[in-house]
Amino acid sequence: MKTSLAFLRGQANRGKEMMVFDWIKAAQIIKAYKPKEASAGLEDDWEYTGGRIFVDGKPYTDDYTYLASTWATPQLLADGKLFDCYVMESEASDWDAYTQWPRVALDILYSKR
Repeated sequence: MKTSLAFLRGQANRGKEMMVFDWIKAAQIIKAYKPKEASAGLEDDWEYTGGRIFVDGKPYTDDYTYLASTWATPQLLADGKLFDCYVMESEASDWDAYTQWPRVALDILYSKR
């Protein structure tokens, strides 16, 4: 997406509650599907916001991601399958656009159940 269009969408949605990437849902999906690789990003803006979060069966934090928006839906891409994956900011506890693998999500990934 062109930067100018992203800026205009942001301006049009100013004051709305942010959608924040849902790390719990992502961990549940990854655990269930067991993908080799998974990435996270914002719909229509993956080029600037997306990056790998799971590589070779392990959480990955070396890629840049920006995972919150008032207008672009946070998504999870796991082995080619795309999932909308967000909660509203008021439900996100202490997560924000820059959060990577909070403890609660890691606990889900590593649980035996």
